[in-house]
Amino acid sequence: MKTTILKLILVFLIVSGSFHFSFARIIRVPTDQTTIRDGIQASSNGDTVEVSPGEYFENLNFRGKKIVLTSLWYLDRDTSFIRTTIINGSQPLQPDSASCVIFSHGEDASTILQGFTLRGGKGTKWRDIHNGLSYREGGGILIELSSPVIRYNIIVYNKATGTTGGVESAGGGGIRIGDGNPQILNNIIAYNQGKYGAGIVLNYTGVTIRNNLIANNTGSSQFYGGSAIWTYNVHGTDERIIENNTIVNNEATTGTGGVLAYSCKLILRNNIIWGNKPASKQTLNAEGGTVQATYCDVQNGLAGKGNINLDPLMGADSFQLTGLSPCVDKGDSTVVYNDPEEPLHTGMAKYPARGTVRNDMGAYGGARASVTGYIRSGIPSGIPSAMIPDTPQLLQNYPNPASVYTTITYSLPQAESVVLKVTDFSGRIVSNFPVGLTLPGLHQFQLDVSGLQQGNYLYCLEAREQRLVRQMMVVR
Repeated sequence: MKTTILKLILVFLIVSGSFHFSFARIIRVPTDQTTIRDGIQASSNGDTVEVSPGEYFENLNFRGKKIVLTSLWYLDRDTSFIRTTIINGSQPLQPDSASCVIFSHGEDASTILQGFTLRGGKGTKWRDIHNGLSYREGGGILIELSSPVIRYNIIVYNKATGTTGGVESAGGGGIRIGDGNPQILNNIIAYNQGKYGAGIVLNYTGVTIRNNLIANNTGSSQFYGGSAIWTYNVHGTDERIIENNTIVNNEATTGTGGVLAYSCKLILRNNIIWGNKPASKQTLNAEGGTVQATYCDVQNGLAGKGNINLDPLMGADSFQLTGLSPCVDKGDSTVVYNDPEEPLHTGMAKYPARGTVRNDMGAYGGARASVTGYIRSGIPSGIPSAMIPDTPQLLQNYPNPASVYTTITYSLPQAESVVLKVTDFSGRIVSNFPVGLTLPGLHQFQLDVSGLQQGNYLYCLEAREQRLVRQMMVVR
């Protein structure tokens, strides 16, 4: 009797529409849908849109969909899929809507964009809801009134610079965020342009920016610059947490090329902020803005607990810390900030972090440290495995002769523990760099030779029980 009643109730619920079965789907592009746009439109909340490698000339809008848009990176975290799955926003149907990706319909943390290269975006003409003026913003990504998760992407060669058609100014070449609280995690944001905030613009918004490499963004000439991260005003009680990022070589012609706090408060923790131009202003407080910085390595120094002012000694291709970096094990020692632990070595950090599990400053430290990709010579790198020799290779340094810096290039067929040494012709070691565990591929190491006397030297690569040697010359 009870069983019969339960069956009748179930039938009633299904017929009346009060009971729903929902199954998350995987929509594959281009197998199931030809374009990414079609994949998003065909999706429902909870679905995953999976994109195969290729270059997709599209300008996307999530339109409130609570979905995951991902490359094949998510299957086994092979970073080659990040480099080879490209959203190119350079051919918009409407020139005033030229961001690679837009989130503007209340998307929350269940909306995730991951595992892509975004490039060629030119920004979207956008009316600021606070002052009523129009701006062109968000070359790579535009976020408004939304809080998605943006992770494991390479966001490069986008711009927001055009000011025609009643546009007041243009900024946020890489990412523009307004009136939300998104998470920006484990991305490379580099070589973007904007008249302010060439890398990232934060306007009346909360945010978490963690484990990103923010490098070589340029062109900021207005509103105090802020080529790496430009922040303005507040959004309720939401905090702006900028933690474990490497912020390097960004350039502005006014204010700061680094991090700007414009009428707002920023929390900086465990970051490396170095080589941004003008060099005298790695961070800037403007019109009542404040920076609360702790355990950061800031060129020319910055007041705060645990902060240092020492050359971070990073690799030239990835900005990863070398074994001699003063940033290793110098982040906040509170356990919650610890680097991941190497499973077979208790107390030691798991690659790409170094040293012990105490937090490393910069993008490769902290609990979520990982590798998204490499930046080399202005171009996101990574070479097909078929092009990598099956033994370690050491190329001739350049320039040679050298007087201040020279670049040593080498390639590895598999992950190796690497040591670079410089010796004189008698075999005496004059420089020793235990680079540590290094991924397969082509790598570069910038060597400071300014302290060496004029003469001939040998530089040596030691990897997989091999010792490769080449000769270089130092001149004065």
